[in-house]
Amino acid sequence: MIQFVAARLFGGLGVIAAVATVCFFLLRAAPGGPFDSEARMSPEIQHSLEERYHLRDPLWRQYAAYMAGLAHGDLGQSIKRPQTVNELIAAHFPVSATIGLCALGMAIGLGMTMGVEAARRHNRWPDHGLMALALIGISIPSFVVGPMLVSLVSVRLGWLPPVRIDGPSGYVLPAITLGLIYTGVIARLARAGLLEVLGQDFVRTARAKGLAERVVVWKHALRLGVLPVVTYLGPATAALISGSLVVEKVFQVPGLGFYFVNSIADRDYPVLTGVFVFYVAILVALNLVVDLVHSWLDPRIAQRNR
Repeated sequence: MIQFVAARLFGGLGVIAAVATVCFFLLRAAPGGPFDSEARMSPEIQHSLEERYHLRDPLWRQYAAYMAGLAHGDLGQSIKRPQTVNELIAAHFPVSATIGLCALGMAIGLGMTMGVEAARRHNRWPDHGLMALALIGISIPSFVVGPMLVSLVSVRLGWLPPVRIDGPSGYVLPAITLGLIYTGVIARLARAGLLEVLGQDFVRTARAKGLAERVVVWKHALRLGVLPVVTYLGPATAALISGSLVVEKVFQVPGLGFYFVNSIADRDYPVLTGVFVFYVAILVALNLVVDLVHSWLDPRIAQRNR
């Protein structure tokens, strides 16, 4: 198992380096630059700014300097803001993570319940109704759900604030908007995984012993039936806690996704590359956690990883 974890960590570092390399060169290959859209800027001032941020250095030298800093955990200095990329992530990632974890909790709790109850009542009306709701949640995009919730819950009913995070209530609408799609996906995965397990021999044995159906499902079958959900939760959690671009923009939440969108318009190369690298690092770490959880849930996987 130790060799497996070490191999995954080594491979993850390679993935991070590859993503950083691709982002670095693709961003600089795009037409224009960080200061091309600045109004009333003389060529001398633009030249001075580009010299300050080493944008006039040869590309290979910029790349070598960036990778050297990345090796020490330094994601660089923002071109359009006084903070470093590390400081921006440290300041705004907790906001995105809070919304993401609230959305993840809603998605897991509601999605698992829907999936399990649909599998228990397979091919009956609760199954069809719950899966229809899950499909609706998957199909409606966040940029539609967000304004609809603001119009209904905030403007008409006045229950929750429409934008900004001024307290705990400000997290509710963004979390619901962000978690709705993931709720539908988790519900369908839980249903499919559980239906596959319910047909296995050990489940039939548990039923033959006279155990209640709820006990058979929740205590015996769910441990293996949840494996597809666990696999999905790796990238889903990384996407949720790293910030949703659309949701944070709709609700004007000062999270990591909000500043990432602004950095696209500003052509802030270090922020864009740094957020990509940060997201990939979280994804690699969570995928490793998923593999370890798989090994705990199904000992056969742990034996293959030795």
